Amino acid sequence: MYVVVFRIDRRSGVATYLQIVRQVEQALRMGALEEGDRLPTAAQVAATTKVNPNTTLKAYRELERAGLAEVRQGAGTFITRSLTEPGSGPDWPLRTALNEWMHQARDEGLGGAEVEALFRTAFEAAYPPGTDGVDG
Repeated sequence: MYVVVFRIDRRSGVATYLQIVRQVEQALRMGALEEGDRLPTAAQVAATTKVNPNTTLKAYRELERAGLAEVRQGAGTFITRSLTEPGSGPDWPLRTALNEWMHQARDEGLGGAEVEALFRTAFEAAYPPGTDGVDG
């Protein structure tokens, strides 16, 4: 099982490979991915997202160029460094609270799609499109 599951928004206007890169970066910032973690193979990403494996390979090459991942021939693609600074920054208590909420939701039997829908609804209520430069 892998730590990250990619979600592709075909209506976003953002290139698919960049969506993958940004999701890995976000997972690194949030501590969901750490140094040494293995990313899913291009074939696995293609199977779950219906994107061309070459698109995933392009994203992984971009992560490699940025020094965030490395391809180990025959073994896969691995995270080489983290983007978190444990215990620092103003979002740390918020991150902790969100992680606790996610675990509570899972423990209460909510599935990933239900949690994502709850989060999306709360996010859109707090950040209506156009209020902070983010299109919801």
